[in-house]
Amino acid sequence: MALRTSAPGARRLAAVTLGCLLLAGCGGGYVPSGPFRDVPQGQPPQVAPPSQSGRVPAPGDPSTPGTQDQQAGDPNVVATGLTVPTGLVVLPDGTAVVGERDSGRLLQVFPDRSPARELMTLPGVDPAGDGGLLGLAISPTYAEDGLLYAYVSTATDNRVVRFPIGGTPNPVLTGIPRGEVDNGGGLTFGPDGTLYVGTGDVGDPALAADPASLAGKVLAVDVFGRPVGAGPVFTRGHRDVTALCQAADQLYATDESLTGADEFDALTPGGDFGPAGVDPVLEVPAQEGGLGGCAVSGPYVFLGAMDGRQVHVVELDGKGAPVGDPTSFLADRYGRLRTVVLDAQGALWITTSNRDGLGTPEQDDDRVLRVVPPASQANSPL
Repeated sequence: MALRTSAPGARRLAAVTLGCLLLAGCGGGYVPSGPFRDVPQGQPPQVAPPSQSGRVPAPGDPSTPGTQDQQAGDPNVVATGLTVPTGLVVLPDGTAVVGERDSGRLLQVFPDRSPARELMTLPGVDPAGDGGLLGLAISPTYAEDGLLYAYVSTATDNRVVRFPIGGTPNPVLTGIPRGEVDNGGGLTFGPDGTLYVGTGDVGDPALAADPASLAGKVLAVDVFGRPVGAGPVFTRGHRDVTALCQAADQLYATDESLTGADEFDALTPGGDFGPAGVDPVLEVPAQEGGLGGCAVSGPYVFLGAMDGRQVHVVELDGKGAPVGDPTSFLADRYGRLRTVVLDAQGALWITTSNRDGLGTPEQDDDRVLRVVPPASQANSPL
């Protein structure tokens, strides 16, 4: 496999575009279609429990490919008929909530393959360009507050909102620059309850380098959107932070590029991941990249690759450096693979992205998978 660790000389060159407004940011050619507006929701739906009481069923073995007809009964496919599912969170009962990028629709998906259940549609989501509903996170105190967090594009900005299922979203962090491309969407909570938000440079690397802009950054805020530490900017110099994942003591990011290699980064406070900054843990060539998801378990990292049509499995040593070459999982099996989330049973939830205009959708796309990673590596302790 052609994946490689980076050397300082292998860092990408960034084309600097000047004259963009701070915070509101350069739109990268994006023209707002109108102001953000809340759409009243009906009565909150009751989140259904798993259709069968008891423990969550084990996912099947994906090691033996079959024909398309056989795949209709694929035990690893837990939901079908979605359109560009992006964010995914696993609830305490073992079910998952999945968001669709373009529609802003949220669905509950069941590990026993019961039919997915529509929960609500987030109002004000604008899917122009590569915007839309781009990320989900579950409150660290979900059992008490029942809150989910979403990273969404509106007509005028990217923002983080929080809401109970079926309730009206309330803004947490607004004013993240919005563009036609590179709108970010990474969202995760750290062990201390800090909310980390991955944004994109909206096609303007100058914004990513500017410490006063929220574009091209990983931001650290509390649940009310207030800065954590010295300020909201945790790291800078990113192109498009599509996913964030947390190990016990390390935060990681996937940074997607429109033109060059994608990066998998180990983040440290104040880090600059621009052209002359911190080297990534791993670079993924464009043809094998399109990184849109990551999950970490013990020394193993699982990276969803849309263009690569696979999950890259990376083993890290005690210093966080790759051990040997990454291996491929589910290559060319389900098409473009995006979001990757690890559940409490050690299974990976993975979304496909075949209806995003770049894939070749099959009749039952898009899908949500729940699979055991190779060699049950996800059972390693975090």
